[in-house]
Amino acid sequence: MGIIRTDEWLEADFDNPLNICEKLIPYFKGQTKREIYSELINFGMYQPSRSSRAYQTELIKQQAWEKVEQTLSKYRDRWNGPDIPIFIFPIAQTGGLFRRAEKGKAGVSFPDKLFLFLSNYDDPKEIEALIVHEYHHVCRMNRLNKKIEEYTLLDSLIIEGLAEYTVLKNCGPEYLASWCTAYSEKELSTFWERYLKNQLGKKKVERGHDDLLYGGGRYPKLMGYAMGYYIIKNYYKMNNYSIKLSFTTQADRYIED
Repeated sequence: MGIIRTDEWLEADFDNPLNICEKLIPYFKGQTKREIYSELINFGMYQPSRSSRAYQTELIKQQAWEKVEQTLSKYRDRWNGPDIPIFIFPIAQTGGLFRRAEKGKAGVSFPDKLFLFLSNYDDPKEIEALIVHEYHHVCRMNRLNKKIEEYTLLDSLIIEGLAEYTVLKNCGPEYLASWCTAYSEKELSTFWERYLKNQLGKKKVERGHDDLLYGGGRYPKLMGYAMGYYIIKNYYKMNNYSIKLSFTTQADRYIED
């Protein structure tokens, strides 16, 4: 299916994102346009403003839709990945905890679709890193064929760590997200013992899962993301990396040692 021409949607309805989200209803079965918009805002979708309008203009000028299609096609062929719809929208002015929002880019993946929230296409390699991370999620979710509500905290740690390790392998260390190096090994060891080790079976739909993954409040920011990358990085110090196996290896295998 590939890129959906949301640039045309934005041209028609930039100031009324609910109209845009109405077009997304077929991709979110059972959700209203307001529920869809609320969910996407959590991950970085724009709200109408002067800055987000400027992002829209810049993305169109830089042919972001065509360039994303080219990059996604490369990895879809290389990884034999699923052909899913990809939606591009301007990013919100304030990024919150989004994984690359400090660079004006964020994304969210589902087994059957992918959203990118961008401000510009100034650094194609940075966009490629975002695509690699998010599309790795899509491939792993499809190969595992596990219901989202059955995912545990351990599943979430591992899927984030694997996706970012794949960024390292394909784009280089300079394109890793900042949370990969935010904490020392000693700090991560403390987080593991104090917060994470006894909560690994907590389901994604249970209260507390997202707090442990994203951090905030009494938990360090993006603690779960950082721990996931640390686990995967150490696993591959002892094991050969295989993109194919990274889509199918069960999460508990990465912490057996």
